[in-house]
Amino acid sequence: MSSSDVAVEPATHAAGRTSIVKVAFASMIGTAVEWYDFFLYGSAAALVFGPLFFPDSEPATATLLAFATFAVGFFARPLGGIVFGHYGDKLGRKKMLVVSLLMMGAATFAIGLLPTFASIGIAAPMLLIGCRLLQGFAVGGEWGGAVLMAAEHGDNDRRGFWTSWTQAGVPLGNLLSAVVLWVLALVQSDETFDSWGWRVPFLLSAVLVLIGLWIRLSIEESPVFAENKRALENHKSEHAPIIEVLRKYPREVLIAMGLRLVENTSYYIFTVVVMTYMVTYLDMPKSAAIAGVLIASVAQFFLTPLIGALSDRVGRRPLYFTGALGAGIWGFVFFPLIDTGNQTIIAAAIFIGLIFTTLMYAPQAAMFSELFGTSVRYSGASLGYQLASVFAGGLAPVIAVSLLGTVEEKNTIAVSIYLAILAVITIIAVIAAKETARTSLVHDRVLDEATRN
Repeated sequence: MSSSDVAVEPATHAAGRTSIVKVAFASMIGTAVEWYDFFLYGSAAALVFGPLFFPDSEPATATLLAFATFAVGFFARPLGGIVFGHYGDKLGRKKMLVVSLLMMGAATFAIGLLPTFASIGIAAPMLLIGCRLLQGFAVGGEWGGAVLMAAEHGDNDRRGFWTSWTQAGVPLGNLLSAVVLWVLALVQSDETFDSWGWRVPFLLSAVLVLIGLWIRLSIEESPVFAENKRALENHKSEHAPIIEVLRKYPREVLIAMGLRLVENTSYYIFTVVVMTYMVTYLDMPKSAAIAGVLIASVAQFFLTPLIGALSDRVGRRPLYFTGALGAGIWGFVFFPLIDTGNQTIIAAAIFIGLIFTTLMYAPQAAMFSELFGTSVRYSGASLGYQLASVFAGGLAPVIAVSLLGTVEEKNTIAVSIYLAILAVITIIAVIAAKETARTSLVHDRVLDEATRN
């Protein structure tokens, strides 16, 4: 018997179906609240931050600068993943999830109170960047803890389904932010929305954070983590998760990064960049741009757990491969469909793009959890996920808008080629990865080594 078998299986330690339902729901709601805050910033960057915080630049350049502040949050995410992962692997998943939620809520509420460039000049975008850094740091620690709570409470045969509900919290958060922005854009003139209306959804985040905090405090710590922590303490006094994950799981970190690239990039192109493209390049109303993303996000929310359940049956890799290939090809079809200006066609184009993204994103939580041992699982999953997010989600809007060029001479084919290149990298990572569906989470190279010593 391996030393790592001292931990109990999740299915035997969990309190049954009611327990995992509660944990999955808590993970989804908490994730939705945090990503409401994070996506709200991306939507605002696409719609209003350019002229409000960079008014001296021409429209395309101002939007590019707004997206640059959006990217700043992604650069803080790996640091958040490292810090929260370290303490999440040492102290527990639940404590870190509460801290990350409070931190994200404070940063988002502060954005709603920020003065603009017209009031305080260059200090306005500097303060905006500071709030964005705090958002990025907080969300960097959010994802790993949320998916591990669901993964480590659940059973081996349905892990893809249960963890996909945490993933569903992401489109739910995007949906919430899109709904609030869409309603405000409908009931307000563009002048009113640009003046103060955009602040409302940021300030409303305080209410959502309180709800998410109440739900997260009601769940118990991961049983797999608790058992493994006790076993590790019996054999080893010092535990440095980030060092150990790099020493014991370097291949898995690189695979996770590769798996993340086109999934994250395609998502932001299909949901964030498309709004900029419609408003700035096609001169469509803000409400039309938001509505397209809103409709597609509703569909993605319901699609995510279905694909997560499917991954338990057919495996993670086939779905991931299909999604990466589809996203790489769809990029060449996507922009011509958006160019039609037809709201129905636009919504369909975004939704089909999100189908390919969801084929990767739905099984991702389970797959990343299964790659790493228990004592470094928070650190490993967060590191692979968040490092890739810098190059994918963080830089994707900046790169895409740069490739689009000027409004007069837009170049959508360059964006499609960019997406296709990343799809190839992700496909290579899928080929390099092992199938992990239905495997046990009770494994740990660090604990094995400690026992041998």
